[in-house]
Amino acid sequence: MRAAVCREFGKPLVVENVSLGQLGPDDVQVDVAACAICHSDMHFAAGEWGGTLPAVYGHEAAGVVEAVGSDVESVKVGDHVVVTLIRSCGECKQCSRGNEVFCTKAYQADAAPRLSGPDGEDVLAGMLCGAFAEQVVVDSSQVVPIPSDMSWPVASLLACGVITGVGAVTNTSSADANSTVVVVGAGGVGLNTIQGASIVGAHAVIAIDLAPEKLDIAKDFGATHVATPDNATEVIMEATGGSSVVSHVFVTVGSAPAISAALDYVDVGGELIIVGMPAVNNEIEIDPVNIASAGQRIVGSKMGTSQIQRDIPKLIGWYQEGKLKLDELVSATYSLDDINQAIADVSGGAVIRNVLLMDATHT
Repeated sequence: MRAAVCREFGKPLVVENVSLGQLGPDDVQVDVAACAICHSDMHFAAGEWGGTLPAVYGHEAAGVVEAVGSDVESVKVGDHVVVTLIRSCGECKQCSRGNEVFCTKAYQADAAPRLSGPDGEDVLAGMLCGAFAEQVVVDSSQVVPIPSDMSWPVASLLACGVITGVGAVTNTSSADANSTVVVVGAGGVGLNTIQGASIVGAHAVIAIDLAPEKLDIAKDFGATHVATPDNATEVIMEATGGSSVVSHVFVTVGSAPAISAALDYVDVGGELIIVGMPAVNNEIEIDPVNIASAGQRIVGSKMGTSQIQRDIPKLIGWYQEGKLKLDELVSATYSLDDINQAIADVSGGAVIRNVLLMDATHT
């Protein structure tokens, strides 16, 4: 099969032939129709989060089940599915607590690389997927069936960006109809966080971003007010009827300075939810007495604390009811051969999500 391989950090990906390993009893092989480009893939490809090379990245995918292992009962050949990086055993300590994104099971698939190059070299399936490719093999817990008439580019977004943003509100935080919300960053994850705040009925949703064009889009996704960092306090006071702080602040950009600055927006008894992940070795200074005396909480939200078998069908339902925008998140589609251009366009900051289509028949 053809896959986009990262051979040197920070260098263009190379589309070449890669072989899949054998199918295990709990595995599912998927013919990838679409794979969206997430900033996490770009961070890994740049070497900002470490990793092993050569590797195939890509983890926001959707496609058709081609084969299943002998023990798989959750999906069958021909099913349309979303492919995620979240896999869970349902039995370990974390899964039992509902923290499926932190499953601690030792999976047999990790014992040896799933992919190999033409000369037999090991190739890492990055982020437990390796979906910048025509096919993937993943654990059965990583796939969720979807309606057969769902657009492939739209379906692929459900694998990460949407569950991360919406889930940060609906799963990780305590936000509800009595909440006031600030979302720092109006990129792909930020827009979905804004949508999550709108879905729970927060009566003020303030989007903060440096780029005016992103703020215009944020209004379409449910932001009641928009601001730049320079006028944020003024706008928050307008949105809240005079208060300069809110009950919930979501930082969706991977920036330590943005996280530090966001603390100033958190009310007494409020929550700061860190959604975007900065590069490693970033630090912020916090005076713990201020956090304790104000009864504030700082919470990390990985992948929206999602349980994909529960949350993805729920998101599809909201989409079908018109409560959740998905089509509007797709900025452009590209072929696998044009992956480097697709990534470059994401780096330019003018897009929400670019999506690779693996075959011309996939629309």
